[in-house]
Amino acid sequence: MRPGTFDTSERPFVLIWELTQACGLACDHCRADAQQRRHPDELSTAEGMTLLEQAAEFGDGQLVVLSGGDPLVRDDVADLIAHGDDLGLRMTITPSGTGSLTADRIESMADAGLKRMAVSLDGASPESHDAFRGEDGSFEETIRAAEDARAAGLPVQVNTTVCRQTVDELPAIRDLLTEIGAVMWSVFFLVPVGRGRILEPVPPERADAVMEWLHEVSETEPFGVKTTEAPQYRRVAMQRRADGDETDDGAADPGDGIKRRTGIVAGDGFAFVSHTGEVFPSGFLPESAGNVRERPVTELYRESELFRSLRDRDNLSGKCGACPYRHVCGGSRSRAFAHTGDPLASDPLCPFVPEGYDGPLPWDDTDGKTRGVSSGD
Repeated sequence: MRPGTFDTSERPFVLIWELTQACGLACDHCRADAQQRRHPDELSTAEGMTLLEQAAEFGDGQLVVLSGGDPLVRDDVADLIAHGDDLGLRMTITPSGTGSLTADRIESMADAGLKRMAVSLDGASPESHDAFRGEDGSFEETIRAAEDARAAGLPVQVNTTVCRQTVDELPAIRDLLTEIGAVMWSVFFLVPVGRGRILEPVPPERADAVMEWLHEVSETEPFGVKTTEAPQYRRVAMQRRADGDETDDGAADPGDGIKRRTGIVAGDGFAFVSHTGEVFPSGFLPESAGNVRERPVTELYRESELFRSLRDRDNLSGKCGACPYRHVCGGSRSRAFAHTGDPLASDPLCPFVPEGYDGPLPWDDTDGKTRGVSSGD
C-alpha cells in the first residue's frame, strides 16, 4: 500500500458522530430535521467516551467529526474532545451558527485539542444565508465565530449546500472564504432527506458544470476544495486532466495527509453514528448496520453486510454499475437510496452515460434532464 493511503475496508476516512439532533435553527436543508429539545435516548457522556475508544481502534489519527443538530447544545463537548485527543483521534466539529458558539466555548474546545472547526455558509450575505438557515442573525454569528476560531488558532472549514436556491451564490461565497481565511471549502450537493426534501437539486448537467468550476477554484484559491455526496467530482477532475494533461493531485485535503485515489462514498470511507448510537453508512443514508451499544463501531463498519456491499463497486446497478469511473467515483449511494430505496442504484445527479450503455436512466425526462454525454464524447 502506498504511503499516505489506507484500506477503506478496514477504516473510514471520516467518522461522524451526531451528538444530538437538538438545534435552535430550522435550516431548509436539514438532514436531521432538527428539533428544539434533546432526545432522551442520546448516547450519554460515558457511552460517548466508549464510542471514541472504539473509534481509536480504527488506527492512529482517525478523523472524527462531532456533528448535530447543534453539538454545543450538550455541555460535555470539551470533555469529549479532550478524551478523543488523548486517544490520538483527530477531533473536529461542525457547530451551528447560533449564540451557543461563543468565543469562550471556541477557546475551550481549542484548549481541549480540537483540530478544526467547520461553519456553514449557504449565502454570501445576511439576507441569503439567513433565509436559508431560517434564523435572522445567523450569518453574522457565523462570520464572528470564524473570526473567533482563527483567534483561538483553529483552522476554519466552510460547508456550503448546493441546490437551486444557493447555486448562484457560490462565486460570492468563494470570495468570502478568502476574506475570512478558511482552509477548506466543503461543498455539499443536496440529498433530499429530512427538511431537504422540499428543496430542488440542481440539474445533472449543471452539477457537472459546477464541479468543473470548483476544480478551477481548487487550482487558484488558497483554500482546499472537497465535495460531499458528489463523488462524480473525481470523474469530472479526471476528465479535465485527460483533456489538459494536468498533474493528478490525489484530490487530497491538505489537512488530512491522505491521498484519495478512490472516491469516498457512504459506507466506503465514510461512516455515521446517530445520536442514539445507530451506525449508518452516511447521515443521508438512514439504513442501520447496528448500534454501538450492542457492537463496536469498528466491527459494524468492517463486517456488516450493508457496509461490505457498499464497498464492492461491482455490486452497483444501472449506469453506475456500467460506468468505467465507478471505482474512482461510485456515485452518491445516499442520493440513490433517497430516490429509489436501493443504495446500490444509480445516482440521479450524474449526467454521464457510459459508452454503449442502453439501460434505464435514473432521472425523469419531465424534469428537463438529458442523457448527458457518453465516454466517447
